[in-house]
Amino acid sequence: MQLGAFLMPAHPASRSLRDGHFHDLDTLEYFDRIGFAEAWIGEHYMMPAEPCPSPDLLIAQAFLRTRQIRLAPGAFMLPFHHPAELAHRICMLDHISDGRLMIGIGASGTVLDLEMFDIDHRAGVHREMTAESIEIMTRFWESEGPFEYRGRFWTVRRPADQLEKATGYHLKPLQKPYPPIGVTGLSASSPTLRLAGENGWLPISFCFTPQYLHTHWAMVEDGAARRGRPAPSRADWRVSRPFFVAETDEEAWRRSVGGEMGRYFREDYLPMLKGNNALGLMKHHPDVPDSDVTVEYVAKHCWITGSPETVADRIAEMQELSGGFGTLHVMCFDHLDELEPTRESHARLAGIAASTFA
Repeated sequence: MQLGAFLMPAHPASRSLRDGHFHDLDTLEYFDRIGFAEAWIGEHYMMPAEPCPSPDLLIAQAFLRTRQIRLAPGAFMLPFHHPAELAHRICMLDHISDGRLMIGIGASGTVLDLEMFDIDHRAGVHREMTAESIEIMTRFWESEGPFEYRGRFWTVRRPADQLEKATGYHLKPLQKPYPPIGVTGLSASSPTLRLAGENGWLPISFCFTPQYLHTHWAMVEDGAARRGRPAPSRADWRVSRPFFVAETDEEAWRRSVGGEMGRYFREDYLPMLKGNNALGLMKHHPDVPDSDVTVEYVAKHCWITGSPETVADRIAEMQELSGGFGTLHVMCFDHLDELEPTRESHARLAGIAASTFA
């Protein structure tokens, strides 16, 4: 099992955009030093607690300050980008990375973002746009000559070379045919993860209640079978979950529930889920009333906190319930005001992964 990270990135309202950006950059550099294999960075526009409209700005800078870690937008929300422009930006980013780039793609589930771009999410238009966009981008990455694509949402062309001596099309990814693509799933039996299986993409599960993790892998396998693809490898499966590791269970509880991680869930994440009638994503049983879904509840049922021994046992439980996965992502939160204990938590988790699950 490898260790990675997922950054929303989340920051308190008191954190300036500049300070939050450089904190994220320093965090990625730290993860590289302690042996994290990868990190994924979200894209959001209208979520004040997660201000990152262009994850590739952060990623491009991080590639210049890191050596081994693979980085990915997690994800580019394809309805918000012209596919020809994004395809070429990804090419350039892949070359800057020297082949350490991965690409997360999504349709966006953030209602305010979709409304800002005037996309009819209620009719599922954002999902149709996503399918068309990735078809156009892979056409640019894989084809060699001129083409025209006329879709429902975009018409794009690769014109013929205008020079007497053809120079070819130099903006192709460094990785062939293009960087690995990943998609995320959250709900039980997530249909997004079926797409991962159908297309040979990397599946990434957001895990708050591990009891349904096995349904995620079942969807990946189902998607692969539908397309007649080879059986997917569990080594490619990523699972993301909030963690805090301290010397004792009591200290880990105090620092997580009583720190920025707890504040983020209390003031930002849980109210957002409640407003979207989505608190069920946090419940270990459907009969739990919404009023019981507090920070303390999610700390007990959805996070993994505790001593190294406690955390190792609970990771082993996740592996058993899921049937096994290849990379564990720690969901990351702003810790600029709690730098030492949070970095120590990350280092302890890296030690657990290396010593217990190597």
